[in-house]
Amino acid sequence: MGRVTDEVEVRAAVSAERVFAVLTDWPRHGEWMPFTRATGGEGVGAVIEGWTGLGPVGFLDTMRISEWEPGRRVAVVHTGRLVRGEGWFTTTPLPGGGCAVRWGESLDPPVPAALWRLAAPVYRAFMRRGLTRLVRLAEAA
Repeated sequence: MGRVTDEVEVRAAVSAERVFAVLTDWPRHGEWMPFTRATGGEGVGAVIEGWTGLGPVGFLDTMRISEWEPGRRVAVVHTGRLVRGEGWFTTTPLPGGGCAVRWGESLDPPVPAALWRLAAPVYRAFMRRGLTRLVRLAEAA
């Protein structure tokens, strides 16, 4: 199966810089992304390690930051054995205040095409839920 791309967007009532700060605070990742914890650095070339799963059952998602525009964009290359491709987050200021927060992934799915077509709506819902929780955290701070 070829590469698949998905993007979701939500709106925040706080600045793009505030959302970006919470987004890139890797140890807080688990507060907004269910079943995930992460560690990592900042800037192009830094490595991020994300664990997705419950307890000892899950997988390690290693990434290298490929783009870093503080307050606006962070992009990664997934370098792990299971997840391969690119991912990105953007925070775009809106007229009148607040910002749009977008999460995109362009991945080589580790499953057959028919299974991915069934899983894709669930994956997008998972992405949207994560972004919604991220925005709530940023707005509460």
